[in-house]
This record gives sequence, structure tokens and C-alpha cells, in this order.
Amino acid sequence: MSQQITRTDTSVSPFTVLLSATRKGARLARLLGTERIRSWGLPHETAALIIAELAANAALHGRVPGRNFRLTLSVTGNTLRIEVRDPRVERLPTVRPTPEPEAPRECGHGLLLVEELADRWGVVPELIGKTVWAELDGTPCSRPHLWTSSFRPATASRTAPKRRCPN
Repeated sequence: MSQQITRTDTSVSPFTVLLSATRKGARLARLLGTERIRSWGLPHETAALIIAELAANAALHGRVPGRNFRLTLSVTGNTLRIEVRDPRVERLPTVRPTPEPEAPRECGHGLLLVEELADRWGVVPELIGKTVWAELDGTPCSRPHLWTSSFRPATASRTAPKRRCPN
């Protein structure tokens, strides 16, 4: 008698990597994170931008000499969670207001991008360091200009009904 095992859990194993708090480490975070999300069969373009901004902030503002930052990606249900942990708790990120048109600046607006792209984001101060996180809900309705398909891990054994956007 053979038994068939059906996977009903739609979550995938979390991905965690420790990287140097440098520009190269931030770039590697984006590349590794994008590849992992792609391997899960999920849309990766928006997540890559968020990973790039959070990793760059960790390397630039959260850097402590000799310490690394950590990138963690996890999927639960229809939500992709991106976490970047760095060792500096005294420098919590804040969103800067949009600059006046007379005085445009080329830097300092990364969290505005994260705020626009993510469905939710926040900061968790810890005893040593902080974790900045962002979540993307994978429904086509949540970001119609960014999502092209339903956001289900490739390992799911069943297909969820697609949600329709209210008009």
C-alpha cells in the first residue's frame, strides 16, 4: 500500500546570509536575495529594490567596524518578508520628507522607496542592533503595476483562487 504525501503548507524555508557591511556586501545581498526569491518561483523585481535599499542602509548607516549585517528572507502564505539586521541600535531609520523642488538631493530617499514599494515596513530595536523589515503581499491587487501573477511559492501543491481587484 503506497501513501502519497501532499504538502499543504505554502511556506518555504527561510533564507539567511551574513554579509560584510560594505558596498560589495550590499550588492551581494541584492544578488543572493534576488536569486533565492527567483528559485522560490516568486516575482523578484520589487523585492530586489527593497533588498538593495535595506542592505545599502545597513552597510552605510548601520556599519560597525568588524561587524556584519544579516539578510533574512521568508515566505509565509502570500507574504514575502525581507529583514536586514545590523549592529547599530542608536541609529534608527526614519523617512525623510520629500525635498522641495528647488533643492533636490541625490541621496537620502531610500526609505521613501521602501515605503512606496512595500505593503508594510518597520524597525525592531534589539539589545545589540536593529532589524529593519519590509513585507510584500503577493496578491495582484495589492500592487497591480508591480505584480503579474498570484504570489504562491512554487512548492505549493494546490492553486489558490485569484483575488479580483475591486473596481
